[in-house]
Amino acid sequence: MQTSYAQRQTTNCEQTKQELLDLSKTKWQWMADKNVDSLNNLFHDEAVFVHMGGTMNKEQELNTIKSGGIHYKHAEIQETSVRFISNTAIILDRIRLTAVVGGNEVVNPFMVTEVYVLIDGKWKLGSLSFTRLLGE
Repeated sequence: MQTSYAQRQTTNCEQTKQELLDLSKTKWQWMADKNVDSLNNLFHDEAVFVHMGGTMNKEQELNTIKSGGIHYKHAEIQETSVRFISNTAIILDRIRLTAVVGGNEVVNPFMVTEVYVLIDGKWKLGSLSFTRLLGE
């Protein structure tokens, strides 16, 4: 039985969604492990990072992770979704993040927006934004 173009496209889309979800999950582990070499390859040179306390560029984010300024100990992903706009993917994660900030362990509920762009066949993270959820 032959599959239609639409069926092949749907299958490819689902495979790409799963690839991105796996990449996102791996990114959280790299952040927990302070694996800045892998993160350096994943983050686009022009990437931006939005935290509760301000914004950072790629170099600042990597230095903060490496130095332990923020130690992303564990991201419990409670809900996730992927949307596509052309060669851009937007992942929304509702998480409970356990982190050490300034020597203090904190747990916060966040909606995290990850924006990935497909460049030369590889997904690069262009933006990572944390929005704290109220009442959780």
